[in-house]
Amino acid sequence: MERILWADDEIDLLKPHILFLKNKGYDVVTVTGGRDVLDMLDREKFDLIMLDENMPGISGLETLSRINQTHPDIPVIMITKSEEENIMNQAIGNQISDYLIKPVNPMQILLSLKKNLHSTELVAQQATSSYQQDFGRLSMQINNAATMEEWMEVYRQLVFWELKLTETDSGMGEMLLLQKRDANSGFCKFVKRNYQEWLESEDGPLLSPHIFKRRVFPLLDAGEKVFFILIDNFRLDQWRVVQPLLSEFFDVSEDLYTTILPTSTQYARNSIFAGLMPLQIATMFPQYWVDVDEDEGLNVHEDKLIQTQLDRYRRRDKFSYTKLNDSSAGEKFLQRINELKDTPLNVLVLNFIDMLSHARTESKMIRELANNDAAYRSLTESWFRHSSAIDIFRRIAEMGFKAIVTTDHGTIRVDNPIKVVGDRNTNTNLRYKVGKNLNYNPRQVYEMHNPKKFGLPAPNISSEFIFATNEDFFSYPNNYNYYVQYYTGTFQHGGISMQEMLVPLVTMTPK
Repeated sequence: MERILWADDEIDLLKPHILFLKNKGYDVVTVTGGRDVLDMLDREKFDLIMLDENMPGISGLETLSRINQTHPDIPVIMITKSEEENIMNQAIGNQISDYLIKPVNPMQILLSLKKNLHSTELVAQQATSSYQQDFGRLSMQINNAATMEEWMEVYRQLVFWELKLTETDSGMGEMLLLQKRDANSGFCKFVKRNYQEWLESEDGPLLSPHIFKRRVFPLLDAGEKVFFILIDNFRLDQWRVVQPLLSEFFDVSEDLYTTILPTSTQYARNSIFAGLMPLQIATMFPQYWVDVDEDEGLNVHEDKLIQTQLDRYRRRDKFSYTKLNDSSAGEKFLQRINELKDTPLNVLVLNFIDMLSHARTESKMIRELANNDAAYRSLTESWFRHSSAIDIFRRIAEMGFKAIVTTDHGTIRVDNPIKVVGDRNTNTNLRYKVGKNLNYNPRQVYEMHNPKKFGLPAPNISSEFIFATNEDFFSYPNNYNYYVQYYTGTFQHGGISMQEMLVPLVTMTPK
């Protein structure tokens, strides 16, 4: 039974209200002044305090201030006859839980109690009930999805429920996880059937090489100034927890696009900036293409690739390119951001999420901090909130720029090892392999025996690509048990899944 402490100098007039609450199962203790409230809190425990603002002696607002200092965990409902805005502002500034104006009826009070004492339980119950009702419809949607738009809508719904059920701790997580796996299985089959056709058709989904042509250039042609912000390794669920922080400065229009394979920086990100498939980059601009077995960084020519795309479309847009790998670089960028106010196109790459993903694999401490998808999202939101990133977006809005926020690929938490054998030149990525004479179970992978048909350069004439699907990851037979234990539960990218391939493409207009 929840205990309520109610302070009002006219408490005798409130006996019907108190009796009503007792009949609803609340234990209500009454006092007549602020000093009595503080004395009672020193002796007894209460779940909530209802506080009259206008009492003799210590005022309600002063009592509230002292409660916040000694018992900040107890919600306080302020009840007052006054409708003065100043009093309301002070109450809200002291983090009041609710504010009621006399005369109040019993149902108003009951509603406020439920909101402050039972909201988590009630929201969880409602979320559970709503998801259970939606489960059948969503399952049918998964079974019937036949276009990329339909699969994107499935993924949006799954992310919505994942966030909703995680927030409420509803106990439906296991059921949702099974539904996500079922959806990913269907999505992977869909990609296998259609991927090559997408590359050959003008009617396929929006892919990595199309981003600048279809989303950036039209804004520039309309006279807009644009920041194109690529957050490496950024999933839809991570975007959704960051979005509320940005909605203060921008009106947001969310969309998704489909990344090319492999869903990795070397291929997908270079494809965005060049506006070309990787094979085209390697053929037309070999000086800017880095093979997987070379020591040079895999994305060191991004500014040059952007310039090649502008040149190819005979565009003379002035642009800047900046890559930020840490908060220190972000702070330095903020100091000079005003220098870009007259530059129509500014490309900004934020690498933190990708660094977090890799650090989680390599660092035991980060593994503990991000031991599941919910914790991974929480770290993303915390970084965004407390780093220079939020200040950069605020300044972009103040400067009047539109912002396009996207990523090169997402990531998936893997837990199912499958064996593959390759020679010493085979790449190390756990979600895709490229090499000669690869030995694997073809039923467990997506094969590309002729990479050129898929727009991919091959290190050797006999090289082939294979891709992991669902939550699988590749492991070599040598030291198999060690590597399985080491990589199970890590976040990886490069293969085929909704999390890796269906990623945010957001257009934001400053408010």
